[in-house]
Amino acid sequence: MGENDIDRALVERVQAGDKRAFELLVRKYQHKIIALISRYVHDHAECEDVAQEAFVRAWRALATFRGESAFYTWMYKIAVNTAKNYLVAQKRRPPSDDVAVDDAGYLPGTDRMHEQATPERELMRQEIEQTVFSTVEALPEELKAAITMREVDGLSYEEIAVAMACPIGTVRSRIFRAREAIDEKLRPLLSEREDRKHD
Repeated sequence: MGENDIDRALVERVQAGDKRAFELLVRKYQHKIIALISRYVHDHAECEDVAQEAFVRAWRALATFRGESAFYTWMYKIAVNTAKNYLVAQKRRPPSDDVAVDDAGYLPGTDRMHEQATPERELMRQEIEQTVFSTVEALPEELKAAITMREVDGLSYEEIAVAMACPIGTVRSRIFRAREAIDEKLRPLLSEREDRKHD
């Protein structure tokens, strides 16, 4: 029995009135959902409150869940919407340079950024981070959503296709275009870094 089958069985039990089955789903995914929400809400206590609100919304909406997507993919969308609504209510926007660059495995050259920290390297790391996140922020919404789900949230192409209601080929194309845009902005920075090393 795969993860999705287990989740589907738990969802069916919840829909039949078993509250304990929902508690199992919460326990299973709460750390993942809190980690996801922390991309938007950076205060840990607030983050936990928003995660709780997301699970409350999921609980209320579970009767309408038809199992067309994986439970986590459905929960992911609820959590992201809850986090965005919270920020709008607070009249806040997430800073674009707050997420650790380590989370973006697709970045060329950043595997070497963990050399011994010096003020110059730290400045370069921040510059790369800011470039990446300002580039992602400026992408069209469908590219931004696809690259975020893939690189930050670790969703598979199949899960992204379900979440975005489009074919897998479209997901691959969007992620490829987003990476191209990021690479293009990073190239001058990284070549400048190489030049500095050879000075």
